Amino acid sequence: MNQHTHHHHGPATFDRAFAIGIGLNIGFVAIEAFYGWQVGSLALLADAGHNLSDVAGLVLAWVAALAARRMPDHRHTYGWARASILAAFANAVLLLVAMGSLLWEAAHRLQTPAPTDGLTVIIVAGIGVAVNGATAALFMSGSKTDMNIRGAFLHMAADALVSLGVVASGLLYLRSGWAWLDPLTSIAIALVIIAGTWGLFRQSLHLLFDGVPESVDLANVDAALRELPGVTEIHDLHVWSMSTTEIALTVHLVMPDGHPGDVFLDQLAHQLHHRFEITHPTIQIEIDGLDHGCAQPLTGLPT
Repeated sequence: MNQHTHHHHGPATFDRAFAIGIGLNIGFVAIEAFYGWQVGSLALLADAGHNLSDVAGLVLAWVAALAARRMPDHRHTYGWARASILAAFANAVLLLVAMGSLLWEAAHRLQTPAPTDGLTVIIVAGIGVAVNGATAALFMSGSKTDMNIRGAFLHMAADALVSLGVVASGLLYLRSGWAWLDPLTSIAIALVIIAGTWGLFRQSLHLLFDGVPESVDLANVDAALRELPGVTEIHDLHVWSMSTTEIALTVHLVMPDGHPGDVFLDQLAHQLHHRFEITHPTIQIEIDGLDHGCAQPLTGLPT
């Protein structure tokens, strides 16, 4: 038997982006909460609360990113990489809870709308658009490849959207004087953000239970392995996410003609990386096809 592991490490770090984003948002939360209380704007106060949850979310994502870079040891042989998945899930839950609270409060305020200072709302929310938009831009490059960074990006992009909506409601309020615009805008924005966050929640929960990443088609992986020269059977195929940037695979290849050598294993590792983004494959070669692993084959795949 032979076991071969091929690693690909060194994802981009976003420490500077986290530090800037946290600093900017703490300052803006203080400004927004103060003026929201001063003029009695639910939209501003709700947005301040949402921004405060995003500060917590950014801190959480940053801690997870730092933890994921810790080296493996004798107690955590994979390191702390999974912290990034947990942070993505926690960020999704945090955002959903914040939006649920906003919906609840806005629904009550909609029944008894109160006048507000439209000009102050517009100015403060406009600052929010700039702060949150700039922070979101810091995470944009990593949002497509790292779920943890995507969680941070969604938080900031959602805040920018909320602030933009508050600006719009302030402008309409100045023109029409309709007090119900403030809570109604909050409700509409909250629903949009919930719809956008649901995918992150579902995907991160899936990965927490070692689900196959959405970027990997397990049937195609299975077929590619069975087509390898000398392979007559495969079993114990498992694919899961070690973190929000690393995908692992383990499999037993039955090769009755003998061990294919390290060159074969190295080429297979590169193939799995380039075709399926699998960065941590462990391949076991079996001559006689002894199955010491799973008792049941995967459903939906050839047996």
